[in-house]
Amino acid sequence: MSVVKVIGAGLAGCEAAWQLAQRGISVELYEMKPKKMSPAHHSADFAELVCSNSFRGDRLENAVGLLKEELRRCGSLIMQCAETTRVEAGGCLAVDRGGFAALVTEKIRNHPNITVIDEEVTQVPEGPVIIATGPLTSDAMSEAIGTYFGQDYLHFFDAAAPLVTAESIDMTKAWWQSRYDRGNADYVNCAMDKDQYEAFIKELVSAEEAEVHGFEDKNVFEGCMPVEVMARRGFDTLRYGPLKPVGLTDPSTGKEPYAVVQLRQDNAEGSVFNLVGFQTHLKFGEQKRVFSMIPALANAEFVRYGVMHRNTFLQSPKLLDRYYADRRDPRVAFAGQMTGVEGYVESTASGYLAAVAMAAKIQGREMPQFPKTTAIGALGYYISDESVVNFQPMNINFSIIAPLEQRIRKKAEKNLAIANRSLAVIDELIARGL
Repeated sequence: MSVVKVIGAGLAGCEAAWQLAQRGISVELYEMKPKKMSPAHHSADFAELVCSNSFRGDRLENAVGLLKEELRRCGSLIMQCAETTRVEAGGCLAVDRGGFAALVTEKIRNHPNITVIDEEVTQVPEGPVIIATGPLTSDAMSEAIGTYFGQDYLHFFDAAAPLVTAESIDMTKAWWQSRYDRGNADYVNCAMDKDQYEAFIKELVSAEEAEVHGFEDKNVFEGCMPVEVMARRGFDTLRYGPLKPVGLTDPSTGKEPYAVVQLRQDNAEGSVFNLVGFQTHLKFGEQKRVFSMIPALANAEFVRYGVMHRNTFLQSPKLLDRYYADRRDPRVAFAGQMTGVEGYVESTASGYLAAVAMAAKIQGREMPQFPKTTAIGALGYYISDESVVNFQPMNINFSIIAPLEQRIRKKAEKNLAIANRSLAVIDELIARGL
């Protein structure tokens, strides 16, 4: 039986290693941490969440909610560990950041079919191999992949939000509530009136930024936009984005606030919160100065400041098939954000599909047929669509999933119908012994 090498123990790599191992295949999982750390990583654990601690919406009317449910039914390790370490976040699936990574690490290291090798890989190995070195692939490996394909990567810039201690939040100027009162009151809401918001925006757009080589606003991925970049797009941009007050009521006035900064629990103890949507590449001192202008955060203790880093990804439509494999050599596959899927759940899905396809190739079984009617399949079709001219990383969304044959006017009903159709397909695949 062949041994499959999996390079990188992030979300995609861990999912891929687990799925292969669960199918009786021996796996060598290579991870350069802790011997070598990237600028965004702080822990030696696998599947470290370097941006938000949220896996986003959990409702089936939401495309990422559908993708999560598909993965749950398919036996995803990442989804199992996320559920086990879940923290309250309204209608979202958020996790205890440290507890989640520790649990994934424990599961991977204790699997009898997985051997973990703590070293950096600097060449593309011969197949069978799944390369999931992530958007922060080391310089040596990045160069090796570029040489392997004979062309340069594309790239974009990504950013992580700051974290503050719960005890330093002034709760006399904040309150607990989820937007539209959906689920439990899981967010701390920090209101600003018009004058406070205006002063905040003025300082935010003029604050000093940390130098990031090659950074330009046009290279920022829309789904993880630095808050200062959004602010430069217009005075009210943040009020229609992460600071939107819609669906919230300030108990001190009984009215909708002018603007609201939401904080979400970042660990199981509830001692640390992150500023939702506040990805940034401001200098640390500037983050402290400007973000402390939010009334409830005037005396906030920052336990981590936001950071900016470059994410690299492949010209996947020209290079990869719908199973994330090299079109020239199907026993060399890639997974994770480097393929152009964007987001934790999407990265997990790519690792899952790359692994079950690789297992089928090795074991001489029929390839798994995830059609475009499923979220897992739609992502694979998106990154391999040769008709795409300006390829950009993308989160899962209903527009890339095959539409319904019948017309349904109401968006929520239409999305739910698409989700139910998809899950019926997934259940049928599982029944066939996926």
